[in-house]
Amino acid sequence: MTPTDLEIIKLKLDQEVLNRDSIYELSYDRPDPLLIASRYKDETISLICALFAYGNAKQIVKFLDSLDFNLLDQSEKEIIKFLSKHYYRFQKAQDVIAIFIVLKRLKDIDSIENIFYDGYKKENNILDGLWNFISIIKDIYSLDTHGYKFLIGSIPKKLSTAGTYKRYLMYLRWMVRDDSIDMGLWKKISKSDLLMPLDTHTFNVSKKIGLLKRKSCDMRASVELTNTLKSFDNSDPIKYDFALYRIGQEKIEL
Repeated sequence: MTPTDLEIIKLKLDQEVLNRDSIYELSYDRPDPLLIASRYKDETISLICALFAYGNAKQIVKFLDSLDFNLLDQSEKEIIKFLSKHYYRFQKAQDVIAIFIVLKRLKDIDSIENIFYDGYKKENNILDGLWNFISIIKDIYSLDTHGYKFLIGSIPKKLSTAGTYKRYLMYLRWMVRDDSIDMGLWKKISKSDLLMPLDTHTFNVSKKIGLLKRKSCDMRASVELTNTLKSFDNSDPIKYDFALYRIGQEKIEL
């Protein structure tokens, strides 16, 4: 792709970002887990919304709407009682209960922002922050089920074999960026250090319009796309995420 081609793509994407920077992008007609998260503007509730953000968008929002987030301030006994019949795809009731309990316990230890920052601050590496967070929640609550392990993720042995960690990277976008879509609840992490949350829509669109060459949808692809977008806006490369996602979802031709 020539510099001229990239400049044209940048102009079109910049316009899409402006067009999408509106609260009206989040509605039950155009469902997104951020619709529920933005209702509460709370880092813990937002993380639950992000971790369950896989599958059909309408079903995600329907499930999140069924949850009583006040349980995060109740006893573990109450959590078990009221979530005993809740399940979502890979997660059985015990897995849903587990994520509420681990995040309830975490609130008594430190903020999610501080835990991410403790790992991030050494080299301004967002993934170091993520590995620190995953390590701590594994220590707080251990449950050996597929559903729970799928939710909280694991620390890869080497980055070259890591998946996209899309749900976590999307959560970080919500927390760090601040516009009409993202909530900007955190102040300690720079938006310039965020990485692109890759899902099927974003991956396919990015390849189609020439922003991404890698054939595998993994962390290396996320890094490659982020670096390309830094040539568009070095201080805020992830501002293009929501626009790229909607372009793919709505099958828009650039």
